[in-house]
Parts: sequence; structure tokens; C-alpha cells
Amino acid sequence: MAAPPAIRAPSDLAPLIDHTLLKPGATAEEVRAACAEAAHWGFAGVCVRPEWVAEAAGSLAGTGVRPVSVVDFPAGTGTTAERVAEALGAVACGAVEIDVVMALPALLGRDYRHVLEDLAELVGRSGVPVKVILETCRLSREQKAIACALAKAAGAAFVKTSTGFAEGGATAEDVALMRSVVGDDMGVKASGGIRTAADALRMVQAGADRLGASASVAIVAGRF
Repeated sequence: MAAPPAIRAPSDLAPLIDHTLLKPGATAEEVRAACAEAAHWGFAGVCVRPEWVAEAAGSLAGTGVRPVSVVDFPAGTGTTAERVAEALGAVACGAVEIDVVMALPALLGRDYRHVLEDLAELVGRSGVPVKVILETCRLSREQKAIACALAKAAGAAFVKTSTGFAEGGATAEDVALMRSVVGDDMGVKASGGIRTAADALRMVQAGADRLGASASVAIVAGRF
């Protein structure tokens, strides 16, 4: 992956941020507002639930900001067929990246073959870059390393720390571990609990080249 740009001010973080609106019950007005903020600040993407992808894609047309959809979110318990169908539906509505929760029951049950085959199917069928959410707060250090290796073997574009809906979010320690496993030819996205410019900078310094945050405007308009 390309090296992140030099970060001299909080606004320099903008091209690394996926502005997120993932709460249940979000409205069309909120989606359009998030897209307007992303276009104004030059964020990398806007990440929404599948039902809002078409709205986001329409709002972001011509801005250079990517419409991004989550898949099997936040549980990671769907079948491969269900996950692929959801991904394909999101892409058909305009998503140009997919953030999918790893098949967590299979990972925790050490069914690594299923995890690998499931992700490979998603990557192969979706036709867009896939970010794999590990939900790091629920994994041991060994499980995090295994999950990263499986995601890389499946051809995913990124590994991602968290959904933001579990009991913990991104940590610099986890980001550094993920980077050490996947190397420099794969992305690492830190998400969950990143609320300030200082939080975001720590993640970038640890090895993240994409950030997921709902507090994106406060981050780029803040101070280190």
C-alpha cells in the first residue's frame, strides 16, 4: 500500500477517513448530511448500511468520495451465500468498497478453512476492494494474527479492527500487530472509538492507512 501522506495538521487526516453513519434508524437526511461533510472535507469515503448505499452513491456522485457499505454487520454470523448476496446488492446500488465482518463463529471455532473460503468467495464475487472487520476486542493476540493471515490469503484489500458496536474499539497495539502480519502490501483500517485528532494520529503512527470514524469532522477540525 502507498505510504500515508505526511500528517502535519488534523486536516491532513481527511484523505484517510471513512466517514461512518452506521447507527440503526439513520435517516435519508442524515445520510445526505454525512455525504456533504465528506465532500467538503475530502474524506476517503462514506460508510453506511446497505439500505443507504444508493442514497450515499447519489449524493457523492462527482465528489471523488467513495460510497462504502458494511456487510453482515455487526455480527458476522451469516452464511456465505447470504453475505455474498448482500455484498452484490450493495455493489449494484453503488458501493465501491465493502467492509465485511469476518465469519466470527467459524474463526472462534477454529474452522479456518471456512473462514478462508468464505472470504475468498466474497472477494472473488464482489468485484470491489473488501475490508475484513476482525472485531479485535473479542480475539486473543493469536486469533488476531490468524485472522489477518486468513484475510490476506483470501485476497482482501484491508483488515479492519472493529465494528464500533462491540465492547471495545481500535487500539494502537492492535493496529501495529495487524500491520506486522499483513506487511506493506495490504491496508489496515482502524475503527471504533476514534474521536479526536490525537486518537487518529496514534493509529496512523501505529500503521493504519485508513480510519473509520463518525466523529470525522471533529477530528479534522480539532487539534493534536
